[in-house]
Amino acid sequence: MNTSTSIPILSGARPLVGHAVELTRDPLGLFRRGHREHGSMFRLRLPMKDTVVLLGSEHNDLTFAETDRKLSIRTAYPFFLRMFSPDFYFFAPYDEYKRQRQVVLPRFQGRQLDTYVEVMENEAKSFKDGLGDSGVFTIPDDFGPLIMRVAAHAFLGERFAHTTTDWFAEFRRFSEGADFVTPGWLPAPHLLRSRAAGRRIRERLQDIVDRRREEPGDGEDFLDSFVKAEYDDGSPVPDDILIHLIIMLVWAGHETTTGQIAWGLIDLLRHPAELERVRAELSHLPEVMNAKDVRRLAHLDRCLHESERLHPVAPMTVRSAVEPMEVDGHEIPAGSMVMLSPAMTHRLPEEFPEPDAYRPDRYVDEPDQLRRLIGFGGGLHRCLGMRFAYLEMTVVLARLLQDYDFELLAPDPQPVTGQGAKWPEPTKVAYLRR
Repeated sequence: MNTSTSIPILSGARPLVGHAVELTRDPLGLFRRGHREHGSMFRLRLPMKDTVVLLGSEHNDLTFAETDRKLSIRTAYPFFLRMFSPDFYFFAPYDEYKRQRQVVLPRFQGRQLDTYVEVMENEAKSFKDGLGDSGVFTIPDDFGPLIMRVAAHAFLGERFAHTTTDWFAEFRRFSEGADFVTPGWLPAPHLLRSRAAGRRIRERLQDIVDRRREEPGDGEDFLDSFVKAEYDDGSPVPDDILIHLIIMLVWAGHETTTGQIAWGLIDLLRHPAELERVRAELSHLPEVMNAKDVRRLAHLDRCLHESERLHPVAPMTVRSAVEPMEVDGHEIPAGSMVMLSPAMTHRLPEEFPEPDAYRPDRYVDEPDQLRRLIGFGGGLHRCLGMRFAYLEMTVVLARLLQDYDFELLAPDPQPVTGQGAKWPEPTKVAYLRR
């Protein structure tokens, strides 16, 4: 068997920092260059990390299948251990992860999802009421608080969603801690801001949990049952786990969705023919939608998936090899990092013909291309909230596009720089009621 030393190293590594700067500033450009030089498998030099990049859907499937076996999430994301705790969710031992997953899984299943459409409709209406008949707003910034209110209202109740805390600003500061490159022990300003925001969020949520136990609601929202949550064996879920589960629900509920809905609107405005096809679907919507009505918006759904393909908000997916792993005749040693690139894999011509073109009908012509998308992860650890996110994006965009004409005031928005979520750069959009 070949060893990892025979896996080619991407050119351009700098002394000491290797490829870290390029990975932070332009991950897609880095992976494009790696694919041109070496194909679907190559190595990066990162400080103190031997990192192997795998591209293509077969490598994705292998990586997701080996997660929790030869590959680990827990040791791959040290910054999440700082942001949460070593015994929480993905980072806990596998059996504990499954116990915690069962606490939140019911919120994302079947009929439960149907009940969220009313929340999404109400929040979309409130957003439109704030817009008025004409003006200019900024995406993704103005979508952020809306998306966070939907998640908070749907999962934790109206009382939680409408507290006075500026949750959006606090969670944006908290997000700065999701740093793959900067060592956690450095007193970097963005890491200090993240830790301070995390402390404030946890303290505020503990207060909300304590008060809800003292003053229960009518049992209609998740928080009422959540504060009394038990594992399957009847043991109570500890408060620190409950608090972190709330943080995950609200944070994950806005981080990816805010970026994807912004890219979804941008792509539609840049492709008027596809926008008109979406509006033709919307002409048949009832005044009040239910989940069945949302599922009929097939072309809007395809457009959103095409935006996920072209602009996945998560720039990379990482695992750590806990034991040696053979891939394509090469051995990846234990301790190595294994990195997937949704953005690069989504643009491989052998996977997606005309990879840089916006072609929503590709999922009609070749439905299997839908399965290859990994913007929301894959395997057992695929994002639990993916269906919720698509439901939310569809409802909000449907109602906005029904009532307004929009114009991009920047012709070609680009992803923000850095290694965090790849939201589009702040982009002005003019609107006029139809």
